[in-house]
Amino acid sequence: MLVYTIKELCRTCYTCVRECPAKAIRIVGGQAEVIAERCIACGNCTKVCSQGAKVFLETTDRVETLLAGGNRVAALVAPSFPAEFSEIEDYRQLVGMIRALGFSIVAEVSFGADLVANRFKNLIDEQGKYYITSDCPSIVNYVRFYHPDLVDRLAPLVSPMVATSRVIRKKYGNDLKTVFIGPCIAKKAESSEIDEAITFIELRALFRSKGISHDSVTLSGFDPPVGGRGAIFPVTRGLLQTANIDDDAIDGSIIAAEGRTDFQNALKELEAGLLQNSNIELLCCEGCIMGPGLSKNGKQYNRRALVSNYARQKMKNLDKEEWQRNIATYSSINLSARFTPEDHRVILFDAQDDISDILASMGKTTEKDHLNCGACGYETCVEHAIAIKKGLAESEMCLPYTIEKLHKSVRELELSNEKLFSMRQALKQSEKLAHMGQLSAGIAHELNNPLGVVIMYSNILLEECAPDDPVREDLRLIAEQAARCKKIVSGLLNFARKNQINHQEVNVRELVDHSLGSLIVPDNINVKIENTMAIPQAMLDPEQMTQVLSNLVKNAIDAMPDGGEIKIRLEDSPVDISITVSDTGTGIKEEFRSKIFEPFFTTKGIGHGTGLGLATAYGIVKMHKGQITLESNDDPAKGSTGTSFKIVLPRKKE
Repeated sequence: MLVYTIKELCRTCYTCVRECPAKAIRIVGGQAEVIAERCIACGNCTKVCSQGAKVFLETTDRVETLLAGGNRVAALVAPSFPAEFSEIEDYRQLVGMIRALGFSIVAEVSFGADLVANRFKNLIDEQGKYYITSDCPSIVNYVRFYHPDLVDRLAPLVSPMVATSRVIRKKYGNDLKTVFIGPCIAKKAESSEIDEAITFIELRALFRSKGISHDSVTLSGFDPPVGGRGAIFPVTRGLLQTANIDDDAIDGSIIAAEGRTDFQNALKELEAGLLQNSNIELLCCEGCIMGPGLSKNGKQYNRRALVSNYARQKMKNLDKEEWQRNIATYSSINLSARFTPEDHRVILFDAQDDISDILASMGKTTEKDHLNCGACGYETCVEHAIAIKKGLAESEMCLPYTIEKLHKSVRELELSNEKLFSMRQALKQSEKLAHMGQLSAGIAHELNNPLGVVIMYSNILLEECAPDDPVREDLRLIAEQAARCKKIVSGLLNFARKNQINHQEVNVRELVDHSLGSLIVPDNINVKIENTMAIPQAMLDPEQMTQVLSNLVKNAIDAMPDGGEIKIRLEDSPVDISITVSDTGTGIKEEFRSKIFEPFFTTKGIGHGTGLGLATAYGIVKMHKGQITLESNDDPAKGSTGTSFKIVLPRKKE
């Protein structure tokens, strides 16, 4: 595999997916993987990956082995070298550095470019056909894999690299080993005629490892045959300029496209029949001067100028007669090539239903939902869904879907936190009440017997006392306060009791009426019942729930000494019922609300309440596996005052 992923460095940004023209990268478990059979080795992903997670196969060790093997080895240097080695003013220094590595011959691939350009010109002049240039191996692979119907439009010519290899072997012998040095990754697997191929980046690494610099070598020129106009080959329209083909916008029949987007669009229009009478020059990169085998951060137009300057100087100093003789000598070399289609296209599904579920899972149920933003790396939402179906992508790659999913998770987390806080508060309250209940039960049990004696004897003395006896009033007060103590002790026992709930099927509306019937409601208080229950029956303990409702209504009456309204609202759902008791009274202050269900806490005056009513109600509701909550407002400036208690109980026994 020429291109692969270092998974430890992959940050799942999908940049490589967006930039891959062949969509040869699948996302699995949030990691980008290169699909070898789809990859055209353009190396675009290695250029755009900011994390260095996409890398290409390095072959410098193979070259070193080749150089140490005893055979003569020729270096075939691509004409884009001025774009890489801008710090070297004299190209002969670079040639000397390459020879210092151990290469016997250093040849210019620009001569092969001259041969290929001349042959291409002859093709379009003699046969009257229209071709796609075939010197870029990534373009050839892309046409073979993804536009197989256009394979017969590929110019049946080898690349300048292969042409130069054939020339060098003819001149220097077939036992010669060849190493291509250039800007392209795809060259590493283009032809078996080349023994090895390295990039300019790898050549720099070899120089560093051997301690070779441009100021420490002997100047040396390229071995013949030297190139001519082929020196301009690596820039856009370089083939046309090398072959002196008319590129006039009016009379010419040439279309040139470079870069991953433009070359794809040109092929699509050609396949659609829009460019039938045109020759098309395609480059996968923005010219070979921007190939993935060059150092990063180079500027395109600066590199173009460097190549142009070198070509200008070369043509100025070129021995044109010798160049013409070499062209004539090697023009008989076979430069033909044959390309076979290999269809790797992702076939669209016949039935739209095959991907509709995938689109729906990402919230895309209508055409309006198809944003086609391209953040996932695919041009359209449909293409992304197809890629998911084919196992090439994941739904999380859709940015709008992922953002919406994140927002939903945040909302759910906020709700969970609120529920957790509420449960913690309820648990703390339950633990507090449980401890107080145990204490209360113990106290009530110990007080009950002596208190009974006090009540009995005080009443006996009161009965035996003469009506006009001066101590009778004292005895009456003792008996009355002892009875009050008995009531408090009884309340303590009710609060602390651990008896089981006696579930019975009751009519909730009738239960409310029964609870109201056990109370004396003053004439200045209006009681209103709102019943919206669809099913009034529920499994409850009628005696204990009557006690709860009576306590809530009695508290509401006490909160409205000047009169007001009590509203009892009954609601239900299939699984629970709710009873809300609201009043228009004075409300409960904010600082009292957290203590309202604690035993012995009361806002009433001394002698007017024990503080056990709401605590007992809380315990009964909890034994029913229900919830009781409070809302209150004691500030008239914020609207109407009043208090509301809401009880939610399961309809059936849990």
